[in-house]
Amino acid sequence: MRYSSDFIFARRTFFRPVSRSSVSWRLLINYLGLVFLLLVCAPGLQAASSLDTIIIDRGVDEPIRISIVPFAAPDLLRDKASLANIVAFDLARSGQFDTLASENMLSYPSTRQGVFFRDWRILKSAYLVIGRAELLSESGKIFVEFELYDVASERLLESRDFTIDKSQWRDVGHKIADFVYEKITGVQGAFSTKILYVLAKDAGSRNARYQLEVADADGARARTLYSSSEPILSASWSPDGKRVAYVSFETGRPSIILQDIDGLYRERLTNFKGINSSPVFSPDGKNLAMVLSRGGDPEIFVMNIANRKLRRITRHHGIDTEPSWSPDGKTIVFTSDRGGRPQIYQLELETNFLERLTFVGDYNARARLLPGGKHLVFVHRRNGVFHIAWQDLEKDSLLVLTATDLDESPSLAPNGAMLMYATQDQGRGILAVVSIDGRVKYRLPSSVGDVREPAWSPFLPDVVPAN
Repeated sequence: MRYSSDFIFARRTFFRPVSRSSVSWRLLINYLGLVFLLLVCAPGLQAASSLDTIIIDRGVDEPIRISIVPFAAPDLLRDKASLANIVAFDLARSGQFDTLASENMLSYPSTRQGVFFRDWRILKSAYLVIGRAELLSESGKIFVEFELYDVASERLLESRDFTIDKSQWRDVGHKIADFVYEKITGVQGAFSTKILYVLAKDAGSRNARYQLEVADADGARARTLYSSSEPILSASWSPDGKRVAYVSFETGRPSIILQDIDGLYRERLTNFKGINSSPVFSPDGKNLAMVLSRGGDPEIFVMNIANRKLRRITRHHGIDTEPSWSPDGKTIVFTSDRGGRPQIYQLELETNFLERLTFVGDYNARARLLPGGKHLVFVHRRNGVFHIAWQDLEKDSLLVLTATDLDESPSLAPNGAMLMYATQDQGRGILAVVSIDGRVKYRLPSSVGDVREPAWSPFLPDVVPAN
């Protein structure tokens, strides 16, 4: 049997699964140093400073045609990345929109008076976005405004303006895309969110370097949150987006770290002998679920972050791992081999009522509940290949969302519309995104190395609130 956790269900980040038929679980516990060696010496990992251009593999069959007209702006701002391009790219990668190329437009209006709706109907555009940007000489800031129109009815649907610093150019582009997406689809946009991921440099050598990166949801503006000569695993966001928790090997064995996303605060929460893994914040941000092997076997614990008190919530002689919280914080979903093979279980924290959730397939792991708590995404093995699957918990229907090899580490967008996961492309670890219905797919490849362990942020406080 193959496992999928930091060290337990082992097909995770930088190493292949361990066969239980050849290596007993207790041997894994006693020889964490062997797992550490496998991590450090994994082949094929190289440096990656950022993610490359997104490759859209599939969209909906009849995407919505929308035209994002280049924003009117003074020459000083035209050297910057085009706001219209940022907005158009965000909407295009959702897979639900067909954005009209600017060179195919018949005119370039920036105000309502310049819009001739007949032209946009000829181009079969259902929606039109126009905008303007100007420098405010007295403050050095930039004023940006946009308008969204329904072409058929010639009706204004949305109008917003912002005052931003020069460094917030991409932020306002993502924010405009959020407004447009929500107004048309009725679903809150997630283009202004962030992602965490792990990349490696010279792994397997004396100069090995592992980096925890934070970037825009489209992979742009990547920056290193933490760098180490030892592996980094299992990053997760606090619900306010201000802190992250992850696993580091910096002490020579796994430790759980709590760190501010923008500040210098960094603290080691656990460094117990044995396993310290899979930290994940509760929905209220007050607790961390995690996996510890303090009593011998790996079990699920909950730590109160304020006082560091631990509560053990599972008790089983086998393996319990990969916890995640229900949206209401009342239950924890986790992976366990208590039925003989890795499957998904749910535990009510107040009553300790335990329920098995997955029955299709001989391997299901790393589960995440969607908003509402009625649907589940997880790693599912089919015909010996690992994919990401979606399951309706009320109807027990299962849909396989991905078709690549070694798909793992699913992480949901906060609006529940898309999920990001790690996969392989020509022998290199990359990130990929798929819609919850499986109709939209795109990749975020890195041309210079392995990228793994994605974590999609929650909705973040507005960096560029509308005026």
